[in-house]
Amino acid sequence: MTTTVIEGRPHDLGHGLTVLRSLPTHECRSVGPFVFLDHAGPVVMDAKAARAADVRPHPHIGLSTVSYLLSGAVRHRDNLGSDQVIQPGDVNWMTSGRGIVHSERFDTPGAFAGAGLELIQFWVALPEEDQEIAPTFTHYAAGDLPHTENSQVRLRLIAGDSFGLTSPVHTHSPTFYAHAELTIDARIEVPSRHAERGAYIVRGRLRDQVRGTDYPARKLLVFPAGDAVVLHALEPTTVMLFGGEPLGPRFMWWNFVSSSKDRIREAAADWKAGRMALPADDDKEFIPLPDRPI
Repeated sequence: MTTTVIEGRPHDLGHGLTVLRSLPTHECRSVGPFVFLDHAGPVVMDAKAARAADVRPHPHIGLSTVSYLLSGAVRHRDNLGSDQVIQPGDVNWMTSGRGIVHSERFDTPGAFAGAGLELIQFWVALPEEDQEIAPTFTHYAAGDLPHTENSQVRLRLIAGDSFGLTSPVHTHSPTFYAHAELTIDARIEVPSRHAERGAYIVRGRLRDQVRGTDYPARKLLVFPAGDAVVLHALEPTTVMLFGGEPLGPRFMWWNFVSSSKDRIREAAADWKAGRMALPADDDKEFIPLPDRPI
């Protein structure tokens, strides 16, 4: 079997903030429980432009959003009362369950300073039995996440149990997710015990050592189940490695994920009718329901 190579699609979030969206696509709807992948930046904005690019309050159901910064800063607020600034190397893991509303604001000094804002965000689907659990939000500081380092590889384990490390991040299904920095000529083996695995190349260039194929930055690689995968860095490379066990088909519309189309319609009606509370300290505006068919 061959590796699936996915070319992300630019998606404009408005006011100069564009992301590269690699999941879902026609070629690949999910990798394990991971059903959505956005890569934002790096982008630099002045303070006025940054505030215009704020992501106003909006709802989610049926998933966990996993936000991880490579540079910059973002403030998260939600209707549970959470108010948390995320910095590079931290993890914001928000589980929407039956419903949550949150915003992502760029009101922190240095949000776009220096190298600019660069964010990796995944959505992780929930098992059917957990889709309607109570929503939660947990912040994990960079120093709380396990890491390993040698002369060629620096790796932080964001979630799961892999590379001889165990992350404290709570997940709802078998999952692994890691951030690796590779020097030129470094090699890293992608764990093979999970049914579905992927690698997103943030920057640099990798060679699949087993198949002899080269891949440039900003490509998502989805590997055949069970195959050995050894990645060889042809230049200094940043790569996100992830995967897990598949959860079955999921429907996705706007910010909603569910195994039921009727549940998505219900959530859309709730948001349109104002039945989902806004964050108490960020309730002056919100993103309206899209005017398109479900």
